[in-house]
Amino acid sequence: MIEDADVVVVGGGISGLLCARELRRAGLDVLVLEAEQATGGRVRTDVVDGFRCDRGFQLLNPAYPAVRRHVDVDALDLRRFGRGVEVVTDDGPATVVDPLRHPRDLAATLRSGYVRPAELARLARWLAPALGPVPRLIAGDDKTLAASLDAGRVDGRLRREVLEPFLTGVLADGSGDSSASFVRLLLRSFVRATPGVPALGMQALPDQLADRPDRPIRLGTRVREVRATTTGPEVVAEELTVRARAAVVAADPSTAAGLLDLPRPTMRGLATWWFACDRPPTGSTLLRVDGRGAAAGPVVNTVVMTNAAPSYAPPGRHLAQATTLLPDAAGGGGGGGETDVRRHLSELYATPTDGWEVVVRHDVPEALPLVPPPLRVRRPVDLGDGLFVAGDHRDTSSLQGALVSGARTAVAVRRHLNGG
Repeated sequence: MIEDADVVVVGGGISGLLCARELRRAGLDVLVLEAEQATGGRVRTDVVDGFRCDRGFQLLNPAYPAVRRHVDVDALDLRRFGRGVEVVTDDGPATVVDPLRHPRDLAATLRSGYVRPAELARLARWLAPALGPVPRLIAGDDKTLAASLDAGRVDGRLRREVLEPFLTGVLADGSGDSSASFVRLLLRSFVRATPGVPALGMQALPDQLADRPDRPIRLGTRVREVRATTTGPEVVAEELTVRARAAVVAADPSTAAGLLDLPRPTMRGLATWWFACDRPPTGSTLLRVDGRGAAAGPVVNTVVMTNAAPSYAPPGRHLAQATTLLPDAAGGGGGGGETDVRRHLSELYATPTDGWEVVVRHDVPEALPLVPPPLRVRRPVDLGDGLFVAGDHRDTSSLQGALVSGARTAVAVRRHLNGG
């Protein structure tokens, strides 16, 4: 079967959906092809026995400029987590929070052992570029995160037991190889706002972006080939060929690389375990990390989701998530079977977890592209001959990057269709 469209978008993830929405608003006929049975790409939510389990522990930061521009955050009914972390040490859990957001926890933060003036001063100096103009930060000297922290003499317990464990889960990278400038950009957003999750799960974000398309999205349509012809691009799926004036490949980074013969980015993987329990192990909305080092266990972070978002579980039940690095993710550790994860969670929460029920485990082998130094926040999206590529791997490895990429690819497509 052959169909025609002004633009065909391969991939119904965040970048592809926003790109398609912007092109439709410009009056173009857009067809979206998605290989899976639902939109969202890496931003998906499975509902299992009444529990909402995102595919990977993900948070939406309302401070992202692209979120403010393209997303109706109020409509998502964002449920926010605490601004800070709980760190498990050999002496028990310690609380480190933003005292302006959590004034009642100021005393606990001061007692944590992490409020050391010299360490705080060095960390503040290292973070300072993130609070200035973004263009200056991007244009500045960049190193790996580990090398940059070393150069800034940021060391001690605050780095090893708080910052690095927290960033391991955020970046899916425990090696310290990520761009320091990119990490500063992320921390800039954390400083400016408190992330959260939509009440109905992260799936609510792609659902909003895909709302009421003029042409139904083709689900379960896996694309085999994208080619340029003398009459325009053609996209070939199993039983469908789409002829278009422009084609946007917004599939996952590896698939996009294969379809367009592009270099494959280095990807990092995560596994997220979702556990149901009758009683929560804590009433906190703070992320909990292990300050005792990676050898303590496979869990890089955990939180009781229903303390912040009760809608993630049926009435009277609670839902906890635990994230581990997959074995091929850099930085040691990784993997971990159910026995190891339960043992580690028992230590982190100081409570038995053998009665907790595994709702689902999500393995996301390509959760995030590694962002190495020097930071490149804009990679080309116009490949010529009416072919375009979109995704966080063309901008920055984040929801911000995915949204920015989708929007700027739409601009590039319109420019191409209008003759340059």
